[in-house]
Amino acid sequence: MKQVLKITTAIIAICTIAFLSACNNNASTEKTTVTDSTATTGEHAHQYRCPMNCEKGKTYDKEGNCPVCGMKLEHFDGVDNGLAYKMEFAAAPGQVEAGKAAVLTFTPKVLGKETEAVALDVQHEKKIHLIVVSNDLSYFEHIHPDYQADGSYKITVLENSKSYSNGPGKNETRFASGGDYTLFADYLPSGGSHQVEKIPVNVKGTAKAPVTYNANKLTGTSDNFTVTLQATGGKLLTGTQMHIAGELTQNGKTVDVNTLENYLGAKAHMVVVSLNDKEYLHVHPNVSAGKFDLHTTFKKPGIYRGWIQFQSAGKVHTVDFVMDVKEGTAGDVKKATEGHDEKESGHEGH
Repeated sequence: MKQVLKITTAIIAICTIAFLSACNNNASTEKTTVTDSTATTGEHAHQYRCPMNCEKGKTYDKEGNCPVCGMKLEHFDGVDNGLAYKMEFAAAPGQVEAGKAAVLTFTPKVLGKETEAVALDVQHEKKIHLIVVSNDLSYFEHIHPDYQADGSYKITVLENSKSYSNGPGKNETRFASGGDYTLFADYLPSGGSHQVEKIPVNVKGTAKAPVTYNANKLTGTSDNFTVTLQATGGKLLTGTQMHIAGELTQNGKTVDVNTLENYLGAKAHMVVVSLNDKEYLHVHPNVSAGKFDLHTTFKKPGIYRGWIQFQSAGKVHTVDFVMDVKEGTAGDVKKATEGHDEKESGHEGH
């Protein structure tokens, strides 16, 4: 009887092991099949695009930095709403005058569906970044219109005798001198692509004598801060993504830019505008070895003005530059790219 029981127990044990082994084999087979299928079909292949949409819809198949503004490329599923937008502008009174009060109104619209409300996403803590420059690029201001109940955004223009309610760089501006100005409205419609609207504004009144820029000025100051720019290869060129280091000093001593306060969600922001055709670049400095690390691409040679903004001890500092960009030769471009990882700009577009 004991012998029979031992034999039965052994048979049950063998069957159990065989059953579990078969189950494990099946599970392994299923898992392998799924993995192979995904790898073969490329079902989960990703695309990446600049969050500022600098290249107007161009996508990449690898992560990296935008060759225009330097921002990190973000995952993009290939879908946006495909709508075209405009920023409707109005001034009250209709003719803005130097030194006098006014209100500037900006209303995002969908072309062909102008009655529909347009929601905007927050970018760098604001829904609209408004850059104001005089047409000779001697004047610069970065401000942020206030949202209104009717879907518009408002900037208050102060008369010369009135002080800012909450300091400069907020929701107010002033035009101390007459002349021609360009306003850049930088915004992102929800579900759409990033937009930059160029708005010309004439201000009545006595204009300042225009300033002429014709040579590099790559060092600038604000209070006791100084920023010095140095391009890899020593020249600012077209034809390649430029790598520009920005060294910050305070009272002559080097400052690690990591110690700066965040300004609009970053250690610094930089705007670059070309003198001839008012092409606009919003460059986003990275930080490398305690310095600003600027990456951008200049499409055309010529004179550009740049303004880098950062915050320390609660104050926003603006440092300005003049950049004389030359047409890049093959030799110059090679020098400018030596020592830099090709992955930053060497993506293949779709």
